[in-house]
Amino acid sequence: MKTDPTVYVVDDDAHVCKLLCCLIESAGFHVSTYAGTKEFLKGYDAEKAGCLVLDVQLSGQSGLDLQEQLVTEGIGLPVIIITGYGDVPSAVRAMRSGALDFIEKPFDNELLLDRVRQAVELDIRNRVERAERAEIVACLALLTPREREVLERVVGGRANKQIASDLGISTKTVEAHRAHVMEKMRAESLAELVQLVRAAGVNGQPVLTRHLQHP
Repeated sequence: MKTDPTVYVVDDDAHVCKLLCCLIESAGFHVSTYAGTKEFLKGYDAEKAGCLVLDVQLSGQSGLDLQEQLVTEGIGLPVIIITGYGDVPSAVRAMRSGALDFIEKPFDNELLLDRVRQAVELDIRNRVERAERAEIVACLALLTPREREVLERVVGGRANKQIASDLGISTKTVEAHRAHVMEKMRAESLAELVQLVRAAGVNGQPVLTRHLQHP
């Protein structure tokens, strides 16, 4: 992840873009402005943390359409919607697509800056979590099929003797596999191992292919 978060502003009103740029830069952020969605998609750097300040009414593709496109493409950039034509259906649509806020023009400068700070902090936190998850998944990929079977049962609360019986191997072999699992997963304790497996899940679901609890 690159340093120096960027706040992307998409608004086809050049005057509003300039005002937003000056305001957000005054808070210490780097700002990139765009008149439309196509320009933004060309200029967006997925490696940089940041957020998107997005106007609803744009020439061509609307801001809400862009927001939904980002969700569809798995781009988790936090979005703050701004509009001069606030209406309930648009606000509901924006919030359902995950917008952090729906702010009507003329907006309060401090409110907008507060939301920008929150959005950037959220994106940085999410990126760190994704990087940590990717590292854990990479460690999981180093395990042999047998080691994964042992890991599933260890995390599921099975004792070594029970695992040996489940898999038809000796307790000493289970202990050897378990030691390899701990080493490859870089875990210092069983509790840490469980936390790593849980952290590697997506939307709360474990990445292991079997149910963690033995029937």
